[in-house]
Amino acid sequence: MSLEVRRPVAQYGGTGRRLERREGRQPLAAPGSGGREREAARDVRMTVVGHVEWVEFARVEAIPRPGGIVHASETWSQAGGGGAVAALQLARLGADASLFTAFGADDLGRRAHAELAAAGIRVHAAFRPEAQRRAFCHVDEHGERTITVLGQKLRPLGADGELPWEELDRADAVYFVSGDTEALRRARRGPVLVAAARELDTLRAGGVHLDALVGSGEDEGERYQTGDLEPPPLLVVSTAGALGGWAQPGGPYIATPPPGPVQDAYGCGDCFAAGLAYGLALDLATPEVLSLAARCGAGALTGRGAFAATIQP
Repeated sequence: MSLEVRRPVAQYGGTGRRLERREGRQPLAAPGSGGREREAARDVRMTVVGHVEWVEFARVEAIPRPGGIVHASETWSQAGGGGAVAALQLARLGADASLFTAFGADDLGRRAHAELAAAGIRVHAAFRPEAQRRAFCHVDEHGERTITVLGQKLRPLGADGELPWEELDRADAVYFVSGDTEALRRARRGPVLVAAARELDTLRAGGVHLDALVGSGEDEGERYQTGDLEPPPLLVVSTAGALGGWAQPGGPYIATPPPGPVQDAYGCGDCFAAGLAYGLALDLATPEVLSLAARCGAGALTGRGAFAATIQP
């Protein structure tokens, strides 16, 4: 069964509109053009709108039972959360990646900001008076992660005067991870808008047209049913881990084997979504988009925490 979805240019913000916004810049190279393709990748402007968490990881033999004690064989900490993970993946793909977010005005917030900027991401952030949101992540012997979140999600707000929303006019695609309704509507300034299904309440309230919606079919909070959003997304992708997933329209797609030994499953979903947005920005056919997204998700399995394998687009 073919998974290709032919997107109406006028409705989807496809090739014609995207190329108009790239006036004066080098055109994207076709897949398979070697070095020129990688050079073109650096000219793709990708924006993520979403939250950041400071995550502490502990590798354990098994998740502790109630009342139990486990000993960590390894610990580390780094900037994570949906917005950070997606932006890091886009930077690894070679895109000009920017992140619109918010940090706590404390040491951890400043540390997270500095770490993401050092990774090559253009970070646009509002600093809030509350503490930086944190998370604790157990990683078991199979690489499965179990997360405890500490504090409220610091979402970027459309009214944040520190954020240069006008830059989204020059983006090739935007991935909306989290934010308020006004931030979502500002994100629609991009020619391609992909959104995370975990923010369905915000997406319902915003009422914007989505080029793609992506979420986990195994997570109750991310399941989309026809009629949940108006207008409906042009493409809906539901992931199912090693089983692959389902695209509407299109049908099932297969997962990609990890390119190396499995480290942990942290960030697989957001790496998948970032790859999906990147593929749509390149105007690839849907099977190629899903293949790239699946390879990004598989690459996340082989990296430690928010780090992942570098995938060639």
